[in-house]
Amino acid sequence: QVQLVESGGGLVQAGNSLRLSCAVSGRTVSGTAMGWFRQAPGKERELIATISRSSDSTRYADSVKGRFTISRDNAKNTVYLQMNSLKPEDTAVYYCAADRVVIATTPDYWGQGTQVTVSS
Repeated sequence: QVQLVESGGGLVQAGNSLRLSCAVSGRTVSGTAMGWFRQAPGKERELIATISRSSDSTRYADSVKGRFTISRDNAKNTVYLQMNSLKPEDTAVYYCAADRVVIATTPDYWGQGTQVTVSS
């Protein structure tokens, strides 16, 4: 059974940084497409970062490009989201996701989410 467990969320002031972690069990991250979504109150879930299954190619939503970085540690079977220069509009629940092929709108697996709150 594949499980994704996020951690690292919290309350931070605007301009500061946070790093989210997604620990994966039941499947190796090295052969899995991974991604991060977020959902703010009253808004639709948004795909913000992905890392490909095989080539480590990354993609970002325009809203986070240049500020957020997704990475993968195969030895720890963990995926990270480094978030710098945080803004109040980054406040949301952040979800880790995994897919056997590619991250799109309905990944195979989801984490439970971790809250990130950015104060102004």
